Amino acid sequence: MTRQSTMRAAILETHNAPLRLSTVSTPEVGPREVLVRVRASAVNPLDTKIHAGAAAHARHPLPAILGIDLAGVVEQTGRDVTRFKPGDEVYGMTGGVGGVPGSLAEFAAVDADLLAPKPANLSMREAAALPLIFITAWEGLIDRAALKAGQKVLIHGGAGGVGHVAIQIARAIGADVFATGSAAQRATIEGFGAVFIDRGTAIEAYVAEHTGGRGFDIVYDTVGGKVLDASFEAVRRFGHVVSALGWGTHALAPLSFRAASYSGVFTLLPLLSGEGRAHHGEIMAEATRLVEAGKLAPLVDARRFTLESVGDAYALIRDHAAKGKLVVDI
Repeated sequence: MTRQSTMRAAILETHNAPLRLSTVSTPEVGPREVLVRVRASAVNPLDTKIHAGAAAHARHPLPAILGIDLAGVVEQTGRDVTRFKPGDEVYGMTGGVGGVPGSLAEFAAVDADLLAPKPANLSMREAAALPLIFITAWEGLIDRAALKAGQKVLIHGGAGGVGHVAIQIARAIGADVFATGSAAQRATIEGFGAVFIDRGTAIEAYVAEHTGGRGFDIVYDTVGGKVLDASFEAVRRFGHVVSALGWGTHALAPLSFRAASYSGVFTLLPLLSGEGRAHHGEIMAEATRLVEAGKLAPLVDARRFTLESVGDAYALIRDHAAKGKLVVDI
């Protein structure tokens, strides 16, 4: 197979500027990398923050190719790669931060450790929607909180990207799942199998109603701010609070008085540091297992975007107008 020497890519040259569609050199593949022909790239709220230069924790020197999640087909493998071969369909959270080129391009050179086989029963668009949100949900519930069957789990923001996946993971493990959201999100939350709690309900009221006043075994905060403070009030004694947005200043007394514990989730760490990349590939293999077993499905916005119109997808994210994950067809 003749290797394509150039590719199209959406380039960010200046923060907050429109992405420029350019022709650039196709990346060379390192010994432990694979060249992926990108078929779909998801758009995350984090992408828009990186675009705006507002994500200090997700540094990405310019000019840059954005795009954190991808799904595609292996085109070429490095000499040390044995898990994949040309023609394999793969997906993963593979770049777009820390100087690692992202997925808004026709090709990406990807650390093979970050990839897993794409679920056979998902389209490329659906598969691209999963990596960041699934890894974030899995690290919180399984790696940090050691979720077990029969536990009561509260997920704040159950209709969001991480939230709706966290519901499905917890249900697959055999937990009793409860999730907060707005009244308009009730059908979505219940559709994924969680007991709906209106986010305006007083903490004491829903803790009394659903746990007999004892509190939840695990509380996963996907919202941050005051919702993380509420999580400390909703957890039971010796329980566990996890947050994917544990920034700012928070009073730990309610958590301490319950002898409960707290964990933060920083999903980008393997991409930024190089540590733990193989575990991300393992987590994505778990996603494939759950999808193919019929226990996991991503919520994907039906609107279509291309490299030429990716700016429209970014605008929808900034305006909070997405109805599920937005995906760019490459």
